[in-house]
Amino acid sequence: MKTKGKVYLVGAGPGDPGLITVKGMECIKKADVVIYDYLASPGLLKHARKNAEIIYVGKKGSNHTLPQEDINTLIVKKASLGLTVTRLKGGDPFIFGRGAEEAEKLINAGVLFEVVPGVTSAIAAPAYAGIPLTHRDFTSTIAFVTGHENPEKEKSNINWGALAKGIGTIVFLMGVKNLPNISKQLLSQGMNTDTPVALVQWGTTSRQMTVSGTLDNIVQRVKEAGLKSPAIIIVGKVVKLRETMKWFENRPLMGKKIVITRAREQASKLVELLSDLGAECLEYPTIKIVPPDDWEPLDTAVKNLSSYDWLIFTSVNGVNFFFKRLFKNNMDVRALNNLRIASIGPATAKRLFDFGLKSDIIPESYRAESVIEAFAGEDVKGKKILLPRAKEARPILPVELRKMGAEIDEISSYFTEAVTDNVQVLISELEQGSIDLVTFTSSSTVRNFYALLPPEKIKALMKGVTIASIGPITSDTAKELGFDVHISAEEFTMQGLCDAIMKFYKI
Repeated sequence: MKTKGKVYLVGAGPGDPGLITVKGMECIKKADVVIYDYLASPGLLKHARKNAEIIYVGKKGSNHTLPQEDINTLIVKKASLGLTVTRLKGGDPFIFGRGAEEAEKLINAGVLFEVVPGVTSAIAAPAYAGIPLTHRDFTSTIAFVTGHENPEKEKSNINWGALAKGIGTIVFLMGVKNLPNISKQLLSQGMNTDTPVALVQWGTTSRQMTVSGTLDNIVQRVKEAGLKSPAIIIVGKVVKLRETMKWFENRPLMGKKIVITRAREQASKLVELLSDLGAECLEYPTIKIVPPDDWEPLDTAVKNLSSYDWLIFTSVNGVNFFFKRLFKNNMDVRALNNLRIASIGPATAKRLFDFGLKSDIIPESYRAESVIEAFAGEDVKGKKILLPRAKEARPILPVELRKMGAEIDEISSYFTEAVTDNVQVLISELEQGSIDLVTFTSSSTVRNFYALLPPEKIKALMKGVTIASIGPITSDTAKELGFDVHISAEEFTMQGLCDAIMKFYKI
């Protein structure tokens, strides 16, 4: 008999991927199959194994990718193949998440399962809107209520009288369409017309929007704001506290949609910086970093480090690939004891220091030209310099150093390759005019971004889009291709780029 797998019913949290539990993240990482919902953050999927099967079964309003019964069957089927299945559900699986129904199917099929609770939007969305659900000066009771009951039920199970008269704070989930009926029911049961009400749409995400009012005017205010699901409704005096406690929506880049074109494995720092400021970051990497076709040139140089006088790193990638081969050849940092080292940029120097080595030269400006200026005070005539860097790197550095009399051994330790994933999604976002800003962190990101767009549509697609560049070389490449560069970082780092964006928006 075939061994059955195991299913983890995991609460993905309310939208902010940072609110996933530690155990929930572990379940994503070890899964053979990840089956996820509409409200589960897609950002969590990048933590799945590269060979994991990813299946979307989202339900959005009346548009269901799969009916619930088919989802149940799918989960059982995958587990019955002996696979580890992570069922990723928005919020908490056992709070209006139909997780109990899926658990019942697994029990009937004899499939092992675990429930991994998640942070429910009923708690998180109010918190991110600045609304504490309890406060001893206002209330000590809470009720969580479904915003729409099973339509096949003949009679409501909700005791509207008890809610209106006996509960301090009421949270309705998935109830935007039924807001008029909810207001009507509470008012008919004697709740005061001036009772504070708030709706939080896309809570905990950069798309969060909150509309506040009272029981007698909230329906009109929500209509005027155009607020739709997914949203939760909070009813009670605690809503007043939002006036002074709101924090999430006060972030300076809230509502800005920013495209990150950097290689996915390197984008995390910029995404983190901009997300913390409230931006919605869309990762559309235009390049990926790949190793050279042949390691022999770099391996040979590594084995003969004693023959060099200088070692120059021009990027974090150069450092990473160099030390990867150093260790692969059963060597360690002691092999560099006779070398002087130069690094372009603090990020490169910092990465080098991770290996216990300090740079002898870190140019004040992070361009290759600045390295040449730094070397002006050094006697490099007749010195042998190892330069492991990108295959497509600019030639100015080795050319100028050779003019100074140095002997340069330039070795391709990695190269960048164009990425075309999700091109149509990116173009669609640009066509809709929903993109506020595009970031470029190297000339290769500019060139590959340009190559992704239909030539005849580039001007129209980029109309009204702000472009931010990490520095003058990248900016020059963008201008050569016809892009208008609005922001150019003064310090050529991720933090410098972020600071320049803040300055542009006068924050």
